[in-house]
Amino acid sequence: MDTAEVILSVLVVVIIIVSLLSNVLVLICFLYNPEIRRQVPGLFNLNLTLCNLLLTVANMPLTLVGLVSKAQPGGDGFCHIVGFLETFLSTNSMLSMAALSIDRWIAVVFPLRYHSKMRHKDAACVLGYTWAHSVSFSTVATSLSWVGYHRLYASCTLANPRASSRTQFVVFTVFFHSFTFLLSFIVLCVTYLKVLKVARFHCKRIDVITMQTLVLLVDIHPSVRQRCLEEQRRRRQRATRKISTFIGTFMLCFAPYVITRIVELFPAVPINPHWGIVSKCLTYSKAACDPFVYSLLRHQYKKTCADIINKLLKRSSLNASGPRQENQGNSIPTAE
Repeated sequence: MDTAEVILSVLVVVIIIVSLLSNVLVLICFLYNPEIRRQVPGLFNLNLTLCNLLLTVANMPLTLVGLVSKAQPGGDGFCHIVGFLETFLSTNSMLSMAALSIDRWIAVVFPLRYHSKMRHKDAACVLGYTWAHSVSFSTVATSLSWVGYHRLYASCTLANPRASSRTQFVVFTVFFHSFTFLLSFIVLCVTYLKVLKVARFHCKRIDVITMQTLVLLVDIHPSVRQRCLEEQRRRRQRATRKISTFIGTFMLCFAPYVITRIVELFPAVPINPHWGIVSKCLTYSKAACDPFVYSLLRHQYKKTCADIINKLLKRSSLNASGPRQENQGNSIPTAE
């Protein structure tokens, strides 16, 4: 292994560890907090978390094995199963992010009708579509033997070793990425830009009310006035930063891999083998950052994590104080 491959191997190990710990933490919060389970976005987060966990456990280690050994991990049948899972889980993850953006759009644009428009039954229908969409493309690719070990990505994924069906594979690949990556990206952009527009409108209304109040309060201290103005600026930046994070991480992690898969369809264009692994690592890194982007940085999840930690510390302190009290009780001298 050269230096680049060693660095990439270490990167895959780091992604596996971070993804496993963060997604397990999100799952624990979901199971611990009944309020999170009652909320409709919790279903989409749960589906995304389970997809990321399965991808972390089933696919990432095999990519690491393929990168280190430079050979296919397991037999062809095993690689077909892993390739099916990789296609299904990555597709389901993208569509789950699009579903979360639709939920956020309805909640912000139609706040008074949100509970009637997005119920648990509606969320189940959306998740049903994501599963049907993912299973359909994965099943077609597997049944036509278009999944297997791909040396460029050191993993079991979409691959077509037969020249006789090249045209069909090209059509399938373009169609697959168009109706998965491109569709999810368009949904993310449309919904979140609508959300940003509404958020800026509300911020502008709040700013007008705040400025009118500051004008009326002529005796207000300059430091208080300055803090109000700074809060206005932070409020405007916060909405833009969140939207940029949602769309930016999606593009940064998935776009290089998808573009590489499209460029790969043209044999005349050479692709650096190290770049293939890098683009694959970027897609895996989405599973590691999703828990922070969609869950763990939210106040509700932070509070749940704090409650779990406090409960564990309290239980450990009680267990430690129990034997100490028994020892003190045994050391009391008895009167004869």
